[in-house]
Amino acid sequence: MDIKDTMYPHKQRVMGSPSEQQRCLPADVIEKGRNYKIVTEVIQNGDEFTWSQIYPGGKSMSNCFVIGKESEMETMGGKKFKATVKMEGGKMVATFPNYHHTAEIIGNKLVEISTVAGVTFKRISKRMA
Repeated sequence: MDIKDTMYPHKQRVMGSPSEQQRCLPADVIEKGRNYKIVTEVIQNGDEFTWSQIYPGGKSMSNCFVIGKESEMETMGGKKFKATVKMEGGKMVATFPNYHHTAEIIGNKLVEISTVAGVTFKRISKRMA
């Protein structure tokens, strides 16, 4: 994955059956998430990455990691965790308890797929100039 100082605004979609979605998130939260305008900035220097997301209202989150090495990261809610991000077949993959995330560049788009508690969330972002 070669990203180098790239910003992507998002379109997102929650997959899974309605019952799976309801088990994890209320319908209003799912709908709000579908319409969220998030910008992701990815800066790559070899195997080192800084992955930042800017949310509506000015809230942001940034995590730094090195491919193949355990790194401490933080969720949007402020919870700290450790994970090792790996490269598998051109995809960036992070797996930790109850969560699996992949990210890859397809054409000029950043495609992210996250699965938590049986619900899969797909986010497709176009590259900004």
